[in-house]
Amino acid sequence: MTSAPVPLSGTRFQQDPARLYRELRREHGAVVPVLLDGDVPAWLVIGYRELHQVTGDPALFSRDSDLWNQWVNIPEDWPLRPMIGHKQPSILYTVGERHRERAAMLGNALNGVDPAELRGHSERFADELIDNISLKGGADLIAEYAMLLPVRVLAQLFGFADDEGPDLVTAMNDLVDGRERAIAGQQHLFASMTRLVAERKAAPADDVASRMLADTSGFTEDEIVQDLMVMITAGHQPTADWIGNSLRLMLTDERFAASLFGGRNSIAEAMNEVLWEDTPTRKVAGRWVTRDTQLGGHRLRAGDMVVLGLQGANSDPLVRTDSSALTGGNAAHFSFGHGEHRCPFPAQEIAEVIARTGIEVVLDRLPDIDLAVPAESLTRRPSPWLRGLTELPVTFTPTPVLGGTFA
Repeated sequence: MTSAPVPLSGTRFQQDPARLYRELRREHGAVVPVLLDGDVPAWLVIGYRELHQVTGDPALFSRDSDLWNQWVNIPEDWPLRPMIGHKQPSILYTVGERHRERAAMLGNALNGVDPAELRGHSERFADELIDNISLKGGADLIAEYAMLLPVRVLAQLFGFADDEGPDLVTAMNDLVDGRERAIAGQQHLFASMTRLVAERKAAPADDVASRMLADTSGFTEDEIVQDLMVMITAGHQPTADWIGNSLRLMLTDERFAASLFGGRNSIAEAMNEVLWEDTPTRKVAGRWVTRDTQLGGHRLRAGDMVVLGLQGANSDPLVRTDSSALTGGNAAHFSFGHGEHRCPFPAQEIAEVIARTGIEVVLDRLPDIDLAVPAESLTRRPSPWLRGLTELPVTFTPTPVLGGTFA
């Protein structure tokens, strides 16, 4: 195996990741030395068993980012800084018993979401977005639909006024894409969440923010602000990409053609296939090594960063011996993580309802939808962490506007 590190950014990870991961496995094995922006070193884990080991051993591979041995080399304006966090009091970077208490607080707040209300919000907002394009006979389902739906639903559930949604979308996209606007996006999101928490402390309501504030475990307002930022960021963009990637699959893969003509079982199959083959959250930063250790034939030093290569692990030939076969109902993918820091089950359920409802409304309202460009011309956003389309142009027969009032 060669020890030459691989740049983690660039078009190689966007254009043909399946081929790239095969090459990386041949050259490096299950663990790959990589360079983040600015030539910052880290380790990318793309082996299924190795990723299971890392995420299942919090004592050796900690979520405490303060352990990172590279902080002295990281400038304040480093564009990836908002997605890694330094001394950030959120659930992402707490460990041990405090993390378990915090996860329980978040789970209880999300469990309080009424399923019928969630489905109702998802349908109403999806119909409103389709109303905006239904008479045109063509649209970009990313910019005009998928990128707008999840945050509108989540904003309602969390306690935001609906007109705050568009600015939240812009801020979150800037943050997760890890470019020059990342820090500005983080600042806008922080200001919005701080204002929401202050409003709900003064006037509690039946929403996620109010239920978090009512928790008796003694979390500070700043901690709640940070956790709300984590939840809306993790809940919006991956769900938007789940919608977009699933629609792309159904429009380009004949195995899912029935979905376009009223089938519903194949929607669930396509969504699950995306979680294996085209997962929205393709990498996560990360874990930090607490002591010198061996992993995948490499020597890792205390304080090294480990990037979780979810997409690479999902395609590991040791678990996907036939990548052309449908996965069916197999949910053993890493798309929601693993271990004590995996995505909470209530959050997964909320994301699935929003995504599936969004896809169903598209197919119900635009039954003859078709891709407007060659499938091979579709491109991906440059984010090092998420895998989503830049656009999904489609054509369809103009359909009537449903109208109605959307709260």
